[in-house]
Amino acid sequence: MNALHVSPKGDFSLSIDTIASDKSISHRCAIFPLLCDEPSYIENYLHAEDTLCTLNIVQMLGADVKVREDGIMVITPPQAIVEPPCVLDCGNAGTAIRLLMGFLSSRQGYFVLYGDKYLCSRPMRRVADPLRSIGACIDGRSDGNYAPLGIRGQRLKAFHYESKISSAQVKSALILAALQADGISTFSEPELSRDHSERMLRGMGAKVLTEGLNVTIHPQRTPLKPLHVRVPSDPSSGFFFAVAAAIHEGCSITLHHMLLNPTRIEAYKVLERMGAEVCFIEKENTYESVGDICITGRALKGVVVEENIAWLIDELPALSIAFACAMGKSTVKNAEELRVKESDRISSVVKNLRLCGIEVEEFRDGYEVLGGTLRSATINSFGDHRIAMSFAIAGTKVAMHIEDVACIQTSFPNFTELLACIGVLHYGD
Repeated sequence: MNALHVSPKGDFSLSIDTIASDKSISHRCAIFPLLCDEPSYIENYLHAEDTLCTLNIVQMLGADVKVREDGIMVITPPQAIVEPPCVLDCGNAGTAIRLLMGFLSSRQGYFVLYGDKYLCSRPMRRVADPLRSIGACIDGRSDGNYAPLGIRGQRLKAFHYESKISSAQVKSALILAALQADGISTFSEPELSRDHSERMLRGMGAKVLTEGLNVTIHPQRTPLKPLHVRVPSDPSSGFFFAVAAAIHEGCSITLHHMLLNPTRIEAYKVLERMGAEVCFIEKENTYESVGDICITGRALKGVVVEENIAWLIDELPALSIAFACAMGKSTVKNAEELRVKESDRISSVVKNLRLCGIEVEEFRDGYEVLGGTLRSATINSFGDHRIAMSFAIAGTKVAMHIEDVACIQTSFPNFTELLACIGVLHYGD
């Protein structure tokens, strides 16, 4: 499937309990068991290209992975990390490569992290440089800025690192390195980024303490407790369908078993500010808050998005579709991080919205969208799954032809199956 044509089907009211499992938590559920000495039990692991790459790497590092008849995955860690005989292929997964940089930097052996052409064009010095400053031996193209990355495990020093950017990937890599450092380390960031690593590692017994924007990490000299977790559904994936409901007045969608972590539902709160009806219903709270999200479409108005950007950075492409359908101007600021995702998402969003007849002004750190009437267009995904899916959702409003859509499989394998409930789909080359 190289291209997808989507056109409107009509009014809808859906209840969805098959949103893809959370990708961020799935990556961590594969890597964190390597910190234990007993098997971890993972239910509802995401079987998408990115997370399967991470699972394959974990096996190459010596873990035994089995799936029981009841669907629960059992990850048994090795007694010691195995030095693999070949490169570790992360596919398109930025989370995998950056977290593994932190984890492997303190492990005995030599490791080479690699990925597809898109991952190999994404900057890695934001992780490599702070790790090098505490003793890590990391090299790669452009002085370690691009994969392939070679890592020679070393004894690491404790650190006090003040990050200039808010990034859960950078933070998680440094936390994983700090667990093997020679003393207590601290990490701070300008704005709180997603905190799954801190929550999960604390649940496993690690002494990872959070106070405001500061994280204190104590070295871990004994194995952590194994994970026993059911991966919740991904609010970032569910958000595409939240936008679908929001841009159709009177239509509604209920998303079940969703992750309700406050750092992951900010985009839904933006939809609420724009005028959509949004309701959160917590059902459980073990490692994370989990429950249902109900969205009903109402008339939307423009909004300014400039705070808590790290909490909704992945959802901004989909939000741009809501902006295009709203009354008035919507502005995104402080989001320069969008330029170093799977594509330059500021440029990708701006170019494609203009193709759809929407007036957009581009800034270094964001863009301004004047809401109007979408028109049919042929969209270039730039190999970016979130761009492809965002404009596919726009196709439920007015026909869209999206090219290069194979990338959708990296994060949301059943996206088109769910999309078919609210749009008419045709596939092509």
